Amino acid sequence: MFENIYSSNAACKRHRAGSLAAERERYLQHCAEQGCTHASLYLKACCLLWIAERVQPSDLNAINSSRLRQIIHEGPLPANSPATATTLINTARPWFKFLGWWQEPTAEPIPFEENLELFVSWMRDERGLTPCTISQWRSRTATFLRWCFNTGRRFSTLSPEDIDAYFITYGAQRWSRISAGHIATMLRVFLRYAATQGTCSSTLADSIRSPRHYALESLPYALSWEDVQRVLATTNSSSERDVRDRAILMLLAVYGLRRGEVAALRLDQIDWAAGQLHIWRLKRRQPQVYPLAFTVAEALAQYVDTVRPKVLHPEIFIRIRAPRIPISAAGLYNIVSGRLRLLNIQTAHLGPHALRHACAARLLANGLSLKEIGDHLGHRSTSATMTYTKVDLVSLREVGDFDLGDLQ
Repeated sequence: MFENIYSSNAACKRHRAGSLAAERERYLQHCAEQGCTHASLYLKACCLLWIAERVQPSDLNAINSSRLRQIIHEGPLPANSPATATTLINTARPWFKFLGWWQEPTAEPIPFEENLELFVSWMRDERGLTPCTISQWRSRTATFLRWCFNTGRRFSTLSPEDIDAYFITYGAQRWSRISAGHIATMLRVFLRYAATQGTCSSTLADSIRSPRHYALESLPYALSWEDVQRVLATTNSSSERDVRDRAILMLLAVYGLRRGEVAALRLDQIDWAAGQLHIWRLKRRQPQVYPLAFTVAEALAQYVDTVRPKVLHPEIFIRIRAPRIPISAAGLYNIVSGRLRLLNIQTAHLGPHALRHACAARLLANGLSLKEIGDHLGHRSTSATMTYTKVDLVSLREVGDFDLGDLQ
């Protein structure tokens, strides 16, 4: 493997003579099979040799994060910069995991974990919820169960007063009224399920009341279209990352897609001949067909034809670094938020949903009706679209200028 990375015989001999040569070579072969580029393999090989020369026999089969940092900061580093230390850590950790030598930190146990995992299975197998929703509800349920445990409450004897205490002592400083309503909905579903399993009171779920929420009380956090154009301008290069990110940003801003819809988008959902884009709408749970806008088609074609890795995954968007696997919904959030932070754009939320709101606000400004905007965004009802009238005075007046008919 070293011969595939280095053209110099001296470099190959140096790596073969170094400590843990077989282990390093085996890992580099694995990385190559996962789609690592030659430049990435070169960097990994250099870092692994530096690490291997400093690993002690006592580290084999038992190295953790603390010990790894100690090895690296004992130095001297190959180059005197913080980035070098970070690169060494990010290279060494997956190597030790690959070898089975890495000791993961002890995770904080989740109280009543069996109840939680049964709930997760039920959401997936019986309700058919999306992976993104399941992940969010699992996290929020685990937070509630951990609070119960830390405050000395038994799950089987929970009362309505305990639920009130959770919202007052834990949620008051953390959640907005809208967020508290979402938590209340999640807890009702979880506790109803738990009651069917006989693990809590059958009346507990019905005792939970969502906080009063006034329709359309909040403003959408839409970026201006000028900010959207600034974000897109950060991708004006031919680098693999910029070409990929431009296609992602175009889908989010032009079509107002949800991040889960972009993450799940497959190559066979683009009909190049007909100029159509086929989207599976997560909330409506049905397909939707869009005309393929020229600028979006151009961005997608450049990505697919020039930089997308040749992998077997049907999903369009693939990670830049190995393992070359599809980007997750969380990964899309990191891509968008990174671009927004780079420009120091100030908005309540920095993820893909900000671009979805920008799309809706632009459609409204261009004179589309609420139903047309709702259809474009994949809303299940026009009530979800009504909030955008509050950022456009002309449309707000039109909403108020309704026909009284025979009452005039």
